[in-house]
Amino acid sequence: MNYPNLEKLIEIISILRSENGCKWDREQTHATLKRNMLEEAYEAVEAIDENNINHLKEELGDVLLQVVLHSQIAKEYNEFTIEDVAKQISDKLIHRHPHVFGDIKVKSTDEILDNWEKLKKEEKPERTSVMDGITKGQSALMSAQKISKKAVKVGFEWPDENSLYDCVLSEIREFKEAKTKENKEEELGDILFAIVNLARWNKIEAESALLKSNKKFINRFKAMEQNANKELENLTLEEWDKLWKQAKKQTADISHT
Repeated sequence: MNYPNLEKLIEIISILRSENGCKWDREQTHATLKRNMLEEAYEAVEAIDENNINHLKEELGDVLLQVVLHSQIAKEYNEFTIEDVAKQISDKLIHRHPHVFGDIKVKSTDEILDNWEKLKKEEKPERTSVMDGITKGQSALMSAQKISKKAVKVGFEWPDENSLYDCVLSEIREFKEAKTKENKEEELGDILFAIVNLARWNKIEAESALLKSNKKFINRFKAMEQNANKELENLTLEEWDKLWKQAKKQTADISHT
């Protein structure tokens, strides 16, 4: 199969990074592009949440741009190429799917995931702790959920959902009783971690849930801005409450799309 547009993209990035290319592109490094990688990934996720295929196509292109750009930078320093990147992920996929590319028989998705973890351990013998391999660059919510999942795999789990509710309430009480800012920060972190476990228990991605709540709040706040008949700074508590309830009704359909 030929992929002329992919080859064209690789060539374009090479030109942009060349001596006669773009000054901004030439100045970029792996480090300076970190935020771009994160932002483009989140925008692709947003397009998925919106179920907007055209938007997803555009955002996946932006993610691909980051991959090709990083590969081009690495190529210039004789570190690796886009071909090396493709080969490494291809080899990994083949190795971790022996039920497809080998003679391993599986009966369920759970068996596939168990094999995946076993093969992953074989590939990374330097990891000696269950907690090794937590990505430092991801959000705190995503890290917390992954930490929780890793702990559960070796049996460190709450006995039931009610015990998790008790844990959340206990952490809230400890936060209320904390005397210093440092203690409050620590206890707030414990509240968030407990809530993330509650999300995991219910098979909910905490990061996705918070992103949706953020979007919902933005939509409601914009509706309040439109409905307000005076400057927001001059609203009373009662007026804010009335506007909020009105906005909730107006945006009910939006928040569920």
